[in-house]
Amino acid sequence: MSKDVKINVKHLTRVEGHGNIVVDVNSGKIEKVEWQVSEAPRFFETMVVGREYSELATITSRICGICSIGHTFASLKATEAALGVEISEQTRVLRELLLHGETMQSHILHVCYLVLPDLFKVGSVLPLIESHKEVVLLVTKIHRLANELCDIIGGRTTHPIRPKVGHFTMLPTRKELEGLKVRLEECLGDLKQLAETFQSVSDGFPEFSRETEYVSLTNEKEYAFYDGEVTTTDIDKVIKADEYRGVVNEFVVPQSTAKYGKFNRESFMVGALARYNNNHAQLTSLSKEVAELLGLSGINYSPYQNNAAQIVECVFAVERSINHVDWLLLQELKVEKPEIKVKNGRGVGAVEVPRGILFHDYTYNDDGICVAANCVIPTNLNHNNIQKDFEKMVPAMLDIPQEELRFNLEMLVRAYDPCISCSTHYLNVEFKK
Repeated sequence: MSKDVKINVKHLTRVEGHGNIVVDVNSGKIEKVEWQVSEAPRFFETMVVGREYSELATITSRICGICSIGHTFASLKATEAALGVEISEQTRVLRELLLHGETMQSHILHVCYLVLPDLFKVGSVLPLIESHKEVVLLVTKIHRLANELCDIIGGRTTHPIRPKVGHFTMLPTRKELEGLKVRLEECLGDLKQLAETFQSVSDGFPEFSRETEYVSLTNEKEYAFYDGEVTTTDIDKVIKADEYRGVVNEFVVPQSTAKYGKFNRESFMVGALARYNNNHAQLTSLSKEVAELLGLSGINYSPYQNNAAQIVECVFAVERSINHVDWLLLQELKVEKPEIKVKNGRGVGAVEVPRGILFHDYTYNDDGICVAANCVIPTNLNHNNIQKDFEKMVPAMLDIPQEELRFNLEMLVRAYDPCISCSTHYLNVEFKK
């Protein structure tokens, strides 16, 4: 290959939002390697200022159409922490079940509709309808179950309407839960089949790894999604969620409208692989089997393995969902009406959404009106790590054809499952005459 390389991918496809890849090599000298985020800022952190506490989850769930359930729960947890609201076991189980539904929704959509085309060497999922019809039908079946689980528990597929501060406004019926359990049990076999298909083509990923720091929630009781404290592969302790600023250390760079983050190293990664690296010993039985099938063991440093970890987490989500449904079927469910006393205070809510650890941070006045807000979006935290991966990958692969290098870089970004539009970058503009 010529030592002159010009790669300019404008608005990378099969990711949510707008991101560009730029590589400029002249006579073997690397002059520019950049992952650029060109998405317009969203300003959600200013939208909620002046709003009553009961409105914030509804508004902030719109930060993302894919992680809307996770944003709802991070928002509710932040508000509940600020107002001193304790939730019941029933509410906690329903929230965890709904969050597992979103995990399935997002991971299946990403791995199967956006990543598998790369491994099958086609431009989109559409050609697979003819060449691998049975795979597409299997994926559609699993995705439909995830959507309907969210409908049954949350009231609709995205932007749930039933979860509120301290409770759910409407509950699933016994018949709905019994039907869910049957389908979830059947889904375990479907996911095992999907994992085998993924493994059969996973050699299509480039040979690439880069040791980095992995940040996620952790919980001594189980593989953390809804509850936990912050940890990383670089530390042997946990950090409370309300001390998150000392971990994420957000900063801005010229080529990105989204914020970056770093902690103990120059960058870190969040998401399914980070959760796996920190918590894999706490996986359920079948999810451990699937991890082994997909070649996941111990700590993994290839960002492409994030996609394997997503499949493992789907299996985990289904196994835990069955347990949650079993618990709910043993209860006499009733709509709760908690007493909420409005007061001033600050609260932080942290949950794991499909793309990684998410923080919402609110401050309320005496009337329960939001006076300050901060949201830390997982994709923003990954942008810095993507950039550092690029900086290692490009010089290591200058001897391969330019189109292959471009394809490898595109696959790398897609492996992170970025939700670029979720940037909530805050811009403080001061006008002077």
